[in-house]
Amino acid sequence: MNLSEFCIKRPVFTTLLMVSFLVLGIAGFKQLPISALPNVDFPTIQVTASLPGASPESMAATVATPLERQFSSIAGIDSITSSSFTGTTNITLQFNFERSLDGAALDVQTALSQAQSKLPKEMTTLPSMQKVNPADQPIFFVAVASDILPISEVNEFADTIMGQRIATLSGVAAVTIYGEQKRAIRIRVNPELLAGHNLTLTDLSKIIANATSITPAGSLSQKDQLYNIEVVGQPAIAKDFDRLIVSSNAQGVVRLKDIMSAEEAVEDERTGASISGKKSVTIAIQRQPDANTVEVVDEVKKLLPRFEEILPATIQIIPMFDRSVSIRESIHEVESTLIIAVILVIAVIFLFLRNLSATLIASLALPFSLVATFGAMAFLGFSLNNISLLAL
Repeated sequence: MNLSEFCIKRPVFTTLLMVSFLVLGIAGFKQLPISALPNVDFPTIQVTASLPGASPESMAATVATPLERQFSSIAGIDSITSSSFTGTTNITLQFNFERSLDGAALDVQTALSQAQSKLPKEMTTLPSMQKVNPADQPIFFVAVASDILPISEVNEFADTIMGQRIATLSGVAAVTIYGEQKRAIRIRVNPELLAGHNLTLTDLSKIIANATSITPAGSLSQKDQLYNIEVVGQPAIAKDFDRLIVSSNAQGVVRLKDIMSAEEAVEDERTGASISGKKSVTIAIQRQPDANTVEVVDEVKKLLPRFEEILPATIQIIPMFDRSVSIRESIHEVESTLIIAVILVIAVIFLFLRNLSATLIASLALPFSLVATFGAMAFLGFSLNNISLLAL
């Protein structure tokens, strides 16, 4: 007895089996993550090193080259790509698919420790590494702008309020701030006045560092009590730096305002972003590999009206690039093509067989087989994308 004969002789069993396939297929279809292309996890690690003030040539020669030589001895590397900018070097290490990413990360960390002695002594911050996926590009960009508030305050709102809240959403892997403009106090020194008081930039740097240090000052203990010593009066705004004492001699006290000027600014004035002529910062949202792109974007969009209620009225939240739009359209087009193909197949069967019952069997078999396939795709961990729909 073959399968067809078995199903024909047991119509109740066949009907229940087809209904179960239909139910499981519909349930699987609702759980399938939606994306433009299949998820392919490339075992890739990115290393970032910074040396403020160094030129791109210096970064390439003194930072990138020693690190690349050290990384080249790691097993399983397919390619090493580096790019150097002013004060920053980015090195991307891509491993073959057989290599475990956790094991590769451990080897990279060991290589960084071994290369530390070959890096410039002025590099106070050690290079950092993170596991990345080059195929995982941001799925949603949101610009935060204001034509009244300073850009540093806008950056603070975008980072502490919006960025941290979005990062807690299900399916969000990372939130990155582009065009970041963190608040800083910029000090402009007059070199002639500095030399006139027999001081150097190193002396001035130490004075400012000591004045702004948050290191605990210590404690005083008695027999039954313990007192913590707190330093008060630390400069918080630009004007507070004017009264700091640089040196004192027979001629009097020299304060910072005598040799320099302090002003409110941002960490890097050479970078920034703008939209419609307004200074802004951009929030980029990346999804987790197994997350539904459309659902993640929808969850982020639901938060935007809440942010508008919390943030000052002078701040504008402007959605910029939404990858879910193209995904929705492409998926819709492929689904429409699939439906049209099923209708054409049924029409061709009817034209050739000229039998309504035989055509009805085929018209039921095609949708049932497609729906059941969605259940199998969900079980196997596939996603609903252009490639899988075209394969169907």
